[in-house]
Amino acid sequence: MDAQSRGRADEIDPADQWVLNPRTGNYELRLADSAAQARPKVSAPRRSPSAPSTPTKPAPGVPRPRRGDPPPGGRRGGRSRKLGGGGRKKALAITGGVLAFLLVGGAVAGYLYYDHLNGNLSVTDVAGAGTGGFKKDQAINILVIGTDKRTGAGNENYGDKDSVGHADTTILFHVSKDRTNATALSIPRDLITDIPACPTKQPDGSTKTIAPTKGTRFNTSLGQEGRDAGCTMRTVKELTGIEVDHFMMADFNAVKTLSTAVGGVPVCLDKAVNDEEGSHLKLDAGEHRLEGEQALAFVRTRHGFGNNSDLDRIRIQQQFLGSMMREMKSKETLTSPKKFLSLAEAATKSLGVDSGIGSIGKLTDLAGELKGIDTKNITFTTLPVKDNPAEPEGKKATVVVEKSLADPLLQMIRGDVSLTEVEKKEQAAKEAADADAKAKQDALLQGNRAAAADVRVSVYNGGGPKGSASTTLNWLQNSKGVSKSSNDGNAPSKVGATQLEYAPNQADQARALADMMGLPATALKVGTADASAKTPMKLTLGPDFAKPGAPLAAPVPQQLPEDVQRAQADKAICAK
Repeated sequence: MDAQSRGRADEIDPADQWVLNPRTGNYELRLADSAAQARPKVSAPRRSPSAPSTPTKPAPGVPRPRRGDPPPGGRRGGRSRKLGGGGRKKALAITGGVLAFLLVGGAVAGYLYYDHLNGNLSVTDVAGAGTGGFKKDQAINILVIGTDKRTGAGNENYGDKDSVGHADTTILFHVSKDRTNATALSIPRDLITDIPACPTKQPDGSTKTIAPTKGTRFNTSLGQEGRDAGCTMRTVKELTGIEVDHFMMADFNAVKTLSTAVGGVPVCLDKAVNDEEGSHLKLDAGEHRLEGEQALAFVRTRHGFGNNSDLDRIRIQQQFLGSMMREMKSKETLTSPKKFLSLAEAATKSLGVDSGIGSIGKLTDLAGELKGIDTKNITFTTLPVKDNPAEPEGKKATVVVEKSLADPLLQMIRGDVSLTEVEKKEQAAKEAADADAKAKQDALLQGNRAAAADVRVSVYNGGGPKGSASTTLNWLQNSKGVSKSSNDGNAPSKVGATQLEYAPNQADQARALADMMGLPATALKVGTADASAKTPMKLTLGPDFAKPGAPLAAPVPQQLPEDVQRAQADKAICAK
């Protein structure tokens, strides 16, 4: 339900209804009851029975509305509720505003008009492409997608106004299991990759599977041949090996409205820019505060910085996003109810999401998981690529993955290793791992091995291929004679690598099982207390597990290759 449908909304500015409660020291929403206007649902703190029911004092700095002013967010008139529309997504070119809004969203949950903002959202069923949820004891992976479809007043000036929409800007946002850090991985639009088969929901409720495509641009994973955001999610999973939980999309106007609502986004230019060919951005060298059309031109320009490539534009967008995050988490923004309401309106009106987070309540839950991350612990990086060797010199238009750099980066993200902590921890972690591995290897080589018939073990799947626990159980029982083994299904939570947990008095069993399975010393985790005679060891299969008896994948690296591009969200960098 929008603001107009609540009755006299054109006469009421919600920001004016926030008043200071002297009992709590907090601003609270107070709307006068009337037959013409129902009280909106909010999650602001409850007032005591003795508190006044009408406004007593407006929030400091918030102007009184004039009769005829539009409702929050702009225009009057009804808005059609877009929830549930399979293909009714708004277009996007840059993802910064939505991602930045989420990182502070938990702090503004009490200010949200749930019914009204729910009506702003565009929700798409992506036919099971994501996990459909997130758990507090696991990492969260959100795919933030921007298209180059031109919608909205003036946006046809940016590139191909007739484009059906591609995955023009894509960021995989990985939030750590402990919620202390995050990695934002940009994926170049011109990367040559494979797009897997993609089931998509049709307007009539049926499902149409779009055939896979080999060796094509990544940006065609969206929009082309009817592909939806679920196709991009599947492509990213196949490309990176990272399970994507949810997607988000926003339109060009998100950059305009969010940058304006926050009072402008500070940027720094190393040199003057005059992009007459593309975005029409014209700025002198030095510091600027950009909002509206200027902000959009800044993140869209491909002819103002670096060597005019898409990879240089990605760096500019990362710098802008980091600056917007810092601005939204600043004291000036956090203490302004009026800014919060403007940001909530701007973000939700330009936001498209999957059905798993398709409500303000669910988005608020997600924001609560993210709000405690300090910008100094957010790292921007780009999937390492190189020129496509299949193209002739002088006509390079696409790129391919640079595996020597991409593999360790992706292993670190999959292993939940913080890129912000690598520099200070890499040496200590390496030394500790080496010492631990040597000690366990020495322990493993000493003493006797138990007979296979005496080995007791429970097998869990903690991130290995589907059916790994069942396959391993059959192999142990039928090929190795480990009859006292059981398949206990999925582990309570995923692990970064395969591990065998055992008690000190089970060391002979652990040695025997490690020999059979080919487990390295680093996979053995000994406890502190002895186990009873019939207590089994616990074998949890991780993402490094391929099949029983096969050597495990290399352990997750703790050191990022020097040539991998990265930038911290708390650092202001001048665009070059």
